[in-house]
Amino acid sequence: MAIPIILDCDPGTDDAVALLLALASPEVSVLAVTVAGGNVGLDLTLANALALTALAGSRVPVFAGADRPLLGVFTSEPRVHGTDGMGGVVLPKGGAAAPGVAADAIRGILRDAAQPVTLVGIGPATNLALALMTEPAVAANVAQIVLMSGAWGEGNITPAAEFNAWSDPEALAVLVACRRPLVFATLDLTAQALVTPNRIAAWRALGNGRCLRAACDIQANVPPSIRLGLAGSPLHDPCAVAWLIRPALFTSRPGAVQIDLGPGPGRGRTLIDRWGVTKTPPHATILETLDADGFFDLLGHRVALLP
Repeated sequence: MAIPIILDCDPGTDDAVALLLALASPEVSVLAVTVAGGNVGLDLTLANALALTALAGSRVPVFAGADRPLLGVFTSEPRVHGTDGMGGVVLPKGGAAAPGVAADAIRGILRDAAQPVTLVGIGPATNLALALMTEPAVAANVAQIVLMSGAWGEGNITPAAEFNAWSDPEALAVLVACRRPLVFATLDLTAQALVTPNRIAAWRALGNGRCLRAACDIQANVPPSIRLGLAGSPLHDPCAVAWLIRPALFTSRPGAVQIDLGPGPGRGRTLIDRWGVTKTPPHATILETLDADGFFDLLGHRVALLP
């Protein structure tokens, strides 16, 4: 049976591929797409999510959510994603957002679901945290929470913190505290998923559908990572979706996770104990290695199935 999921995102160039992968894959059933401000502001992330679902011919409801973190102020990341979030690639305009707000939609789906639902978070965790904070009982119907967030090494927005975790560390701490099964695709994992010109060319060779063309064009406009020696641009968010679809592409390890909520330079750091140093019982699965060739092959062939 397909895994029922709610996909919480902030499109974002890498979110675009993750969303298309989820919509193209029979292993998952996307019940809703919920959107937060993150890579760019909510007005743009929502428009991008609506455009991508329409491009894929999907009627999945898309809900607008939080435009700022639980505490503090909103900060976007246009250096990677461009000022529009799509690296300057213009997509046909999508339809209208579903009525209501994301946190309410998440609670309603969890409350009424016939089977436990997996929450997939590939942006700041604000929407998911708001839903679980305001009606804690619905957590009983969460099968697991799969996140692209954090790092056990260095960050990418500060020396300590990964962007999604840093954008709303209090919200991420709420998800850790709810004690549902957690899976983390961290920067250390996603650094193995490098987009290169050769990989984009291999995708283009798979067909000429509008979704595949858009995915290729978007990724071609993402600058290579200075942090990774200009070897390519890491494709972060699809790793979380790909783990649900093809877990054999990954290796993992249990670990304990804490979030630095302090005001100093460590704010947003994920303190990930993969080796039991703190003697804290492990409560999360940490994805460690990736079969990158198999990953890009999966992405290309699945997105090529879309219109």
